[in-house]
Amino acid sequence: MQMQNLTGKIALITGASSGIGEAAARLLVEEGMNVFLAARRKSRIEALAEELGQKAIAIQTDVSNPEQVRNLFAKVKEQFGGLDLLFNNAGVGIFGQFADSEPDDWVTMIDVNLFGVLNCTKAAIALMKGRTGAMISSVSSVGGRYGYEGWSVYCATKFAVVGFHDALRKELGADGIRVSVIEPGATWTEWGHKVPDEVKRERRERLDALTSENVAQALVYSFAQPPNVLVEEILVRPVKQTVP
Repeated sequence: MQMQNLTGKIALITGASSGIGEAAARLLVEEGMNVFLAARRKSRIEALAEELGQKAIAIQTDVSNPEQVRNLFAKVKEQFGGLDLLFNNAGVGIFGQFADSEPDDWVTMIDVNLFGVLNCTKAAIALMKGRTGAMISSVSSVGGRYGYEGWSVYCATKFAVVGFHDALRKELGADGIRVSVIEPGATWTEWGHKVPDEVKRERRERLDALTSENVAQALVYSFAQPPNVLVEEILVRPVKQTVP
């Protein structure tokens, strides 16, 4: 199988403090990449960076804060001069019937799930131009393809991510920058704000949910393709998950 050698390439992962982001960091470091770990939980990413060694760099960042995002990418440029992979993984899910939802929760999801992707993607583009095989990859969700009861605002943010990536792919293709989206189904992560732990556990056990590593492998698969190959969209879910 013809795949890229990823040794020495530069990646930035948002939401790297746990779950899919943490798993992606581990796999990319194993592939020989230098990885920036960005998340709000400073102690988590610093501990992960210490564990992973010199190829991992932790920078506390709230992706919904444009100033913090500019500072993050300035440090990437200062240290390496460019970026090969941006993995927009940071996200928030707050669930319940829309009629009972709160505007503050809408803002939280829109700020992180959508504006966070926009902030980081805009900052990344200038650092990717001229770099062979560069890629912007973002985590959407199965809820970015199918609406689901109780997920209304969350689905709205993830549908927006998919639409943004489809348009951005057409804008950046001539520059050789690949734009890809991953849409996971039920996955064993901390994700699911305001959902009781026992409810999350029961659903994931019933569906034989994906691991974070399963989703991270989809990222590595898409990024390691030859530079002229775009794996545009990956929907990955447990075999037993039929809805949504």
